[in-house]
Amino acid sequence: MTTDPITVNAIINGEKVQAEKSFPRENPTHPDEVVGYAPINTKEEAVRAIDAAYTAFSEWKWSEVDDRIERMQRAIQKIKDAIPELSHLLSREHGKALYDSEGEFAVSLMWVEYACSIVKDVIKPQVKEHDNGRTIITLDPIGVVSAITPWNYPISLSTIKIAPALLTGNTMVLKPSPFAPLAVSKVVEMIADEFPPGVLNLVHGEADVGVELTSNPKVAKIAFTGGTKTAKSIMKAASDTIKKMTLELGGNDAAIVLDDFDVNDERAMRRMVISNFLTAGQICMIAKRVYVHRSIYDAFVEKYIEAANKWIRVGDPFNPDVTVGPVNNKNQVKYVQSLVDDAKSKGAKVIKLGKILNPELMDNGYFLQPTLVLGADYQDPIVVEEQFGPTVPILPFDDEEQVIELHNESIYGLTSSVWGEEEHAIKVARRIEAGTTMINTAAVQGLDVRFPFGGVKQSGVGREYGEEGLKSYVETHVINVPKNLELPYIPE
Repeated sequence: MTTDPITVNAIINGEKVQAEKSFPRENPTHPDEVVGYAPINTKEEAVRAIDAAYTAFSEWKWSEVDDRIERMQRAIQKIKDAIPELSHLLSREHGKALYDSEGEFAVSLMWVEYACSIVKDVIKPQVKEHDNGRTIITLDPIGVVSAITPWNYPISLSTIKIAPALLTGNTMVLKPSPFAPLAVSKVVEMIADEFPPGVLNLVHGEADVGVELTSNPKVAKIAFTGGTKTAKSIMKAASDTIKKMTLELGGNDAAIVLDDFDVNDERAMRRMVISNFLTAGQICMIAKRVYVHRSIYDAFVEKYIEAANKWIRVGDPFNPDVTVGPVNNKNQVKYVQSLVDDAKSKGAKVIKLGKILNPELMDNGYFLQPTLVLGADYQDPIVVEEQFGPTVPILPFDDEEQVIELHNESIYGLTSSVWGEEEHAIKVARRIEAGTTMINTAAVQGLDVRFPFGGVKQSGVGREYGEEGLKSYVETHVINVPKNLELPYIPE
């Protein structure tokens, strides 16, 4: 695989557009190495992309769904053929281990293929004959969609928006994160090439581009994955034109370990560790705090450390033995370390986990050795805030009422997990305030693209994946054909 810097461009109305300015994306493993350059597009270029999508929508909305599916399936095959190269690029610019990058492409394409397989049935018009005549219900595309995606899972969190939007007849302008802009740009280009000009557009840029994508009156819907604070600004920007929104936001997802959980179940312990440290803990749906029933707390911690030390191997993402690579960027390293330092200063015990396989990289790259935090207070920042990095606090609880309250008092509610005897765990799960609760597993390990995904409270608006993920890109249109055309009773 080449390690020469690459350059990606904006895509506007089917054409690659070179910007006057660009920015470098470094390799988190070797920060002195530039992986590639992405454009700094202007507000005016964002307007051009929106205009192109708006013009293309006038015809694309009438396209046959079979044609949309065929185009998307061709794009899927192109991406599959390029996975070795694209995964390598993603690991270099992101920092995630190569197996993790390959897994992201697998999940991404699993969703796009599933969306292709169900879209005809999901948006098929319904005709209902009834006493008063006939009613036709159609699901029509909304219009231009602005998609803004984050750096932690750039491929998955872009295709989760692109596939339903285009398959249901919308057009799109997508803006990726500057912390992982390269591989996703290649994927968007592959998809855009299979569709008419203007149907899928790509821009990069700074705050002014984001503001344009969320406030321009020609944009009908915003699809955003990212932080809750940013989402609040987006909602304000979109309010003047009452745009449709799908927002998948932050979470402080808890794992609740009940008293009947088997601490000697090595496979379950391994699932728990992975749910904390996959992608160096930089996943919105990862288990970020663990509550364990006090009766098994000490035994759980002992077995957890054993499992973590077996699975966690830190180092170069291209080392086949590595399971945890560097953190994506310097600011995230500082933030996560500050939470750990704060907990330690308040008396918490910090235990380093796993093995460092490439010690020569640790000082120069954006590496943090995964840590377990014991003895933190329930209200410490490391517990109540989203760490988004390789550290996890484990805390004891005394009864189920207490732990349910600890879980539900959070402003977030994206995902959660309950670990224990299955029926007991389900009973507890029913009382959890979250968009998704998994039983005896967590994070990506429990994800199923056939079912809706999203958060409650300040973790989001709307759902992605499943049939609901497609329906979030359409408007319901009711056409009534009554038999009795006489006016209803009107008082004289």
